[in-house]
Amino acid sequence: MKKITIGKILFLNLLTHLSFAQWQITARDFDPFNYYGVTVANGMVGIVSSPEPLKVKDIVLNGAFDTYGRGRVSNIMKVFEFANMELIVDNQMIDKKNISNFVQTLDMQNALFTTTFDLGNKVSVKSNVLALRHLPHSAMIEMEITAKQDIEVTPISIMQTPDMLRDVNNYYHLIDRPHSLIPLMTSVAKTPTGKHTIAASNSFLFEEERGKEPQLIHEEWDNGMHRMKFTKKLKAGETYKFSIVGSVISTAHVTDPHNEAERLTIFAALEKRERLLKKHKEAWAKLWESDIIIEGDTEAQRAAHFSLYHLYSFCREGQAYSLSPMGLSGLGYNGHVFWDTEIWMYPPLLVMKPELAKSLLEYRFERLGAAKANAKEHGFQGAMFPWESDDSGQEATPVWALTGPFQHHITGDVGFAFWKYYQVTKDKIWLRDRGYPMLKEVADFWVSRVEKGTDGKYHIINVVCADEWAENVDDNAYTNGMAREVLGFANQAAKELGLPENLRWKEVQEGIVILKFPDGTTREHASYNGEPIKQGDVNLLAYPMKQITDTKTIKKDLDFYWKVLADNLPGRRGQSPAMAHGVFSILNARLGDTETAYKQYLDSYKPNEVPPFGVLAETAGGTNPYFATGAGGFLQTFINGWAGLDLTDAGIIQLKTKLPTHWKSLTIKGVGVEKKTFTVK
Repeated sequence: MKKITIGKILFLNLLTHLSFAQWQITARDFDPFNYYGVTVANGMVGIVSSPEPLKVKDIVLNGAFDTYGRGRVSNIMKVFEFANMELIVDNQMIDKKNISNFVQTLDMQNALFTTTFDLGNKVSVKSNVLALRHLPHSAMIEMEITAKQDIEVTPISIMQTPDMLRDVNNYYHLIDRPHSLIPLMTSVAKTPTGKHTIAASNSFLFEEERGKEPQLIHEEWDNGMHRMKFTKKLKAGETYKFSIVGSVISTAHVTDPHNEAERLTIFAALEKRERLLKKHKEAWAKLWESDIIIEGDTEAQRAAHFSLYHLYSFCREGQAYSLSPMGLSGLGYNGHVFWDTEIWMYPPLLVMKPELAKSLLEYRFERLGAAKANAKEHGFQGAMFPWESDDSGQEATPVWALTGPFQHHITGDVGFAFWKYYQVTKDKIWLRDRGYPMLKEVADFWVSRVEKGTDGKYHIINVVCADEWAENVDDNAYTNGMAREVLGFANQAAKELGLPENLRWKEVQEGIVILKFPDGTTREHASYNGEPIKQGDVNLLAYPMKQITDTKTIKKDLDFYWKVLADNLPGRRGQSPAMAHGVFSILNARLGDTETAYKQYLDSYKPNEVPPFGVLAETAGGTNPYFATGAGGFLQTFINGWAGLDLTDAGIIQLKTKLPTHWKSLTIKGVGVEKKTFTVK
């Protein structure tokens, strides 16, 4: 008998309530008490599904932070629940107890979340929820009610205030014009400390011509909730369609969010449903011009699309917001930005959609001043980026976590990402205005951070490793390697712009130590002696860095650190994050060990899936989805592992690789600024 892995067992459990086609993931007969929602988002607004019919769990607004909750630090804001609905059929309120055939489906191609159900022999109901891709602050719900007999229905749109918002004011008014009647239900509130004002507004969109739409009733239930509703009689066999559009915005985005939320909702209402849907689908079709296509493995195809769908959903072109480990799927990690962005989520986006990746870099560039102030406060030169970054760019790590003051590799990670953007785009104007100014400050930081030892070499003393279980140690392999990497990049950037080489940067780069054990295995840090690790710190020197390039050392390091990775030790499964497995898979794929690479590829996502949609948790058996960091690492197994794409000074090149035996082909299309196609068969 073949051995059944934990990942396979979990996947078999998922199959009891999950089905999928190439672009659709469908959940039915799911347990509402073991439910982890899926998100529709447009890079600004994230809407998380609920096991309750016609409800959503959370609506998250990008860019709006305030201090509340644990840790005395800022948190991304959960905002007004303007996408919730109720439905009364012949005086009976629908709920999950009295409906049947309850099915939820995510259409990844069009970013639509569809719910269908029946209420006995009375009605069939279908709803679509979408965060409009072309309108960053707006969302739409499409409703379709089909009568099985003569009935009366009362749909209710709900505007509810989360507990953390205060000083709530609710408003309702009708804009009456000869060609249109627009009902506006609006709520305005302050964030917990009063830092921001948040406003949300929504409106019914009716298919009937002006003057024939249903009559609306507005109800103020309490300060935290108000509703608008209408009643409609339907004949047996009749289908009635209507929609709701809503918008949410804050003073983090505009000075007058109350009026702007209403203006945005009016704009959407006057565009009407068909036009909104058409533009939304067109925007997503443009995103999917850059895609990963696997022939011969439908499960791999689903997983690739699912991860890429989430990364595309969580960011957008032309703004300066970055990616939290949980994206816009909730309040996980307070919505803060870590190295997760630059090392795990940014690389797939850079290859597939450089215009999206550019927004993530702009987030860092706009906070360069805060990073320089942070360096000065700690006695260093240049820029020192915070381990956890919020809207201000100041350190937002809770005080009890030692990662904040000492996980300094983040500054190298930022510089690394900036140079990689230039390698892919060759945008010399951007390099002059953004890339080099950033790399200069990063290089100056490392020059001030290193210490010269009695051995004449440069050392980086007292850091938290990329393997976070190793705290306040010296000469961490990853930190030292990243410092060497970006010091070299800074001088390369100078050369590209015709500037003189900085000899101090070069001296420090060449003098930073990378420690070794007597047998040549790279040592994680100066006091490391084979203890269990959270993730493969050392192995990142071979990918994505190029500090270790000889295959014998890469293989030696892979074998050593795979054996001490927590997930591979008895009783410690579920202690390593998803992407810990991904980097081993990539390196083994590049070394030609396809069988090992495939097992590690499966371990990089399969054990982390949770019901009913298979969204990713941070660890195997974890319960904190959606872990966008893991999705980024998983996508790199396709792009940089199996497909062999490599980011170099010559641009994106393809290394020779071999696919898993049952895959017929792997195609990465729409790559880079030239939208190239790379295929492996």
